[in-house]
Amino acid sequence: MSMNDPLGDMLTRIRNAQLRGKSTVSTPASKLRAWVLDVLSAEGYIRGYEKKETENGQGELVISLKYFEGTPVIRELKRVSKPGRRVYMATKDLPSVRNGLGVSIISTPKGVMSDASARSANVGGEVLCTVF
Repeated sequence: MSMNDPLGDMLTRIRNAQLRGKSTVSTPASKLRAWVLDVLSAEGYIRGYEKKETENGQGELVISLKYFEGTPVIRELKRVSKPGRRVYMATKDLPSVRNGLGVSIISTPKGVMSDASARSANVGGEVLCTVF
């Protein structure tokens, strides 16, 4: 597991857990990961998450995955901006995912939010990932 991209690692854990039909998956806690999970939760892609204390003090986030009739609600979860190749976009350039059926998660000066929220707040930022 490459931890030079902790967010990418979390997205991979979610994808792998869904392939195995697991109800929950854990990831080391961080503010950025929690903010991304907040958007996934608000947009209905996960049931939610809770923070659990761990012995090393970092804590972990236990993510409750969401299925509809046995199929994962998240069909596609892609990392866009990467540590070696950051992707920033102005408000007007924010991509529409699957004609608006999906969501881009953007890290903006006003916080981590969906592309729709970023458009209405008129802020651009780093395109962290897309979900469909």
